Order: sequence, then structure tokens, then C-alpha cells
Amino acid sequence: MYIKRLLFVLFIVLFELLATKSQGQQNLRTAQLSGQQNVITTAVPFLTITPDARHAGMGDIGVATSPDVNSIHWNSAKLAFIERKAGVSLSYTPWLRQLVPDVSLSYISAYSKIGKRSAFAGSLRYFSLGNIQFTDNYGNNTGSATPNEWALDGAYATQLSDKLSMGVAFRFIYSNLAPNAVLSSGIQAKAGIAGAGDITMYYRNKFKVEGKKVNYAIGAAITNIGSKITYTTAENRDFIPINLRLGTFGTYEIDEYNTISFGIDLNKLLVPTNPYYLKNAAGNGDSLVNGVPVIDKGKAPDQPIMKGMMQSFYDAPGGLKEELREVHYSAGMEYWYDKQFALRAGYFHESPYKGNRKYMTFGAGLRYKVFGLDVAYLVPFQQRNPLENTLRFTMIFDIDAFKSQQPAPEVK
Repeated sequence: MYIKRLLFVLFIVLFELLATKSQGQQNLRTAQLSGQQNVITTAVPFLTITPDARHAGMGDIGVATSPDVNSIHWNSAKLAFIERKAGVSLSYTPWLRQLVPDVSLSYISAYSKIGKRSAFAGSLRYFSLGNIQFTDNYGNNTGSATPNEWALDGAYATQLSDKLSMGVAFRFIYSNLAPNAVLSSGIQAKAGIAGAGDITMYYRNKFKVEGKKVNYAIGAAITNIGSKITYTTAENRDFIPINLRLGTFGTYEIDEYNTISFGIDLNKLLVPTNPYYLKNAAGNGDSLVNGVPVIDKGKAPDQPIMKGMMQSFYDAPGGLKEELREVHYSAGMEYWYDKQFALRAGYFHESPYKGNRKYMTFGAGLRYKVFGLDVAYLVPFQQRNPLENTLRFTMIFDIDAFKSQQPAPEVK
């Protein structure tokens, strides 16, 4: 109960910051000295959480991995090369269980091929923040609510050649973090709504090494290109996690039954970096001109969407060194036996100055006729990390295989 109340208080603090954005930016800026933390934050970060267990088991890589039913999250262009005609996937992740008992991410995705060169796909992700009990100043129960966020996606992919495909995805985002809450400023908190889209590319080819076939792929995706979001007034809007992901993935066929794959992904948020602000003469606050803080290094973060995306490549106050720190990477491997049993492992790395997430992941997969199951487990390097013991589960249903299992109709 106390943990839930604390979580609710944290959400209220978030809304207070959004409602008084200019004031909050002055109070919550990162340290002014180069080399200290300057973490990029956005609204609706649940969009960046890995939803399925296969890719979670490989260190959260996915932009260039072999196509599957969950490709819509990683790179919709991959769907144009998927071999089966249709499939459905269900995933579930208990989230931050070291902090709260009932936060979770649920995900459903599906696809259908159109001819041999194109495919449609759709997905729904639902992020539940658990049940929050409201009380008045005297501890009396005044009701409860379940803060939640969800996103509905649709995608289309097509082959431009036998080796190259392109894909687009469209996304509706709904974020309701404090239902019916009224901030101390008197502003009624409301649900945030935004629209976004993805532009993706996937290239695949093959060659031989000592008579053994090697398949490799290169993927690129810019995801969540969309409107800013607000929970209070139209003047206080925040970027959603627009992200650039580049990666490669290669598969070596050891023999008829055994294959092993390796891949790496690079990620960078395409949103402005917080600048360093000039301190006043007393050294106890920011230097102001007409009530506006004076930027010492970096650039103003409150920019239009497209300008903010372009600015994200050169606005870090620490220069090129800090820009490179904003790129986090992940690497993973996948072993398959007879296309039925898989073992996976991966590593995720983020700069200590940009969030400091570092963890290993492990996973396994099973495919049997119409049914598939993937499981992933996360092991953080930091002790008492909120991501510790995170498990993910994914069930996959092959619609083609299901149809083949149906008895043929009797001929009369």
C-alpha cells in the first residue's frame, strides 16, 4: 500500500513539473560541469520497452534480426520477407517487480502476407501501472484508479527488390497517468494523446564461407516520429521517444540442423539534449535575462519536432564526446537446433552519463507445429536494480500451420 502511494506521489510530481515547465526546467537541470550526468528524458517511455521475449533474450536487439511476428515493433520492413502467411503473438512482462507488485506490459501483434512481396501488420501494447488507492488528508478512502498507457499500431511493408524492403507504421498513443487528479496549481490532469509513425528499411543477402552458407541483414528504423504530448495545457508539451536504430545480424549454418546468429544494434534518441545554463554571480541559481535562463553551452531544447530531431545530432553541451555517449548499443546471439529449439544471450550497454543501464539477458525458445514459446530473463550489473529478475514470456501461433492441422472436408 505504501509503495503504491509513493508511486502515485511520483506521478503527481511529474505532472507538477509538466504544468510548470519553465519553472521545473530551472529547478531540475542536470549538473553544469562536463562529464556529469545529463540524461535525456521523454514522455511515454513505455514505447521503448522491449515487448517480446525473443529479442529481449538477445540483449534487446531487433532491427536486423530474421523476420517474425513481432517485427512491427523493431522494423516493419522485415515483414515483407517473412516466410509464413500469417501469425499471432501474445507477450507479457511483469515490470519493475522489485518496486511494485502489479506493474506489467502486455503486447499482442499479428501479421498477414499480401501475395509474396508485401504484408500488413498490427499490434497493441498496454502498460498497466497497477491499482492506486486514493485517500484524503485524514486517510479516508476516496476511491481508486488504474493509471495506464497504450499504443495501437498498424504497418505495411513491401519488397523493393529481392534483397531490399521498406516499411511504414502508424501509431496512436494514449497515456493516462493520473486519472481524475487535480494538481496543487489547480490544473486538472488529463490523458495525453499523440500520433506517431515509423520509417524502416531492411536489406538481406548471403554468401558462403568454406562451403557453408552465411545469411546477413542490415536494418535501419526511425520510430515514433510524431507529435509532442501534454498532460495539462497545450503550452506544456514534451517530446515522445523518437528513436534512430541501426543494426546488422548474421546467421551461419553450421550443418543441416544447427545454426548460430550474431547481431548488434545502435540506438540514439532524436530529441534535444538538455543544455548547461549560466550560473548567476552568487552561484546559487541560473542567470536570467527577462526571466529566461541564459544558456552557457548547448542549445534550447524547446524546439519543433523536425528541428528537434536534426538538432539532436549536434546540441549536446559536452560536444562530440557527449553526442557519442548518447548512442547506446546492444549485442546478442541466437542458436537454433533443427528450427525447433533456441538458446539466446545478449548484452545491453548505456553510458553512465546517460542513464547507466547495463545488463545481460538470457533466453530460450521452442517451436512445435502451430505453437511457439519464448522466455527471456534479465540480469543487471548493478545490485538492487529495479530491472532485476525481469522475466518476459511470448506465445506465438502460426496460422498457416494451424490450417494444415485441420482435417480435410469430406467429399460427398
